[in-house]
Amino acid sequence: MMKATIYDVAKAAGVSIATVSLVINGKGKISEERRNEIKQIMMQMGYKPSMIASALTGKKTYALGLLVPDISNPFFAEIARAVEDEGQRHGYSVFICSTDNKDEKVERYAELLQQKNVDGVIIGTGLKDLSVLDPLLKANIPVTLLARELPSVEVPSVVVDDYKGGSAAAEHLIMLGHRNLAVLAEQDSISSSRERVRGFRATAEQAGLPLDPAFVLSTSIKEAKAKASELFQSGNRPTAIFCCNDLLAIGALQAAKELGVRIPEECSIVGFDDTVLASVTDPPLTTIAQPIEQLGQTALQLLVRQIGKPGESPERVVLPPSLTIRKSTAMRASI
Repeated sequence: MMKATIYDVAKAAGVSIATVSLVINGKGKISEERRNEIKQIMMQMGYKPSMIASALTGKKTYALGLLVPDISNPFFAEIARAVEDEGQRHGYSVFICSTDNKDEKVERYAELLQQKNVDGVIIGTGLKDLSVLDPLLKANIPVTLLARELPSVEVPSVVVDDYKGGSAAAEHLIMLGHRNLAVLAEQDSISSSRERVRGFRATAEQAGLPLDPAFVLSTSIKEAKAKASELFQSGNRPTAIFCCNDLLAIGALQAAKELGVRIPEECSIVGFDDTVLASVTDPPLTTIAQPIEQLGQTALQLLVRQIGKPGESPERVVLPPSLTIRKSTAMRASI
């Protein structure tokens, strides 16, 4: 069976070849409804414009990049799926790159994506040195931030209100009567984790419960169980732990099980993200839920808008988190 051509698409859509070309390149005064109809016909017929030819002529390649720390992390896997699905809806393919929050990997991917002439890049990974983005910014490739803040880079962004999420976690534990609170956080270079800790700390202090610095621990996902074990074996063991993502919380649950600490009877644990894992842990995890699908969809939409209208002022979208209560938290046991 012969591949569909631009002539076939034009005939099926009842438009000129020039109109199909305008849709492919995101140009022309064509209604969004008609544009989507033509894209749908392209997909149904299996028509694929040549990315190489488009790149060589300076036209759109309908390819995007997505940089995330670790695609094996359920949060970023769900984010990637939402970005990819929304990208398909707009006619884009997405290259997904795992960076491990390492600047050298971000730099290599930035150079690779620039060489592939992608139309834009979504940054959902931590950065220490902003210069690693230079290959993208110097090439005028549109960039959108996802679940990350880079105040010195004026680009569109979508984030969850991490401060509010940390505050909600503290409010929940304080209402349950907990007074001896601890925190497991990610590395300080990750803005979302910093904001979650800041919100948790501020709310605890407002309740007259300043956090013991020894009970605010920065850790990696791999070391979360070991750090939680330190907390459980300390002389003044916390009765509640706030973990800045669900995988850190799972590490804390594993440490508790190994040490015979009953959850939630002896210690309550709150996570952050509400990934698919949160409902299948033992016990199921109380967590601060992020609107993961909406995050991914909004990031893609902001990027597509920037590609189509590069002169517009960058928009910052803040989405609200919510508390999902399961069985890893309970009233503090009477002493």
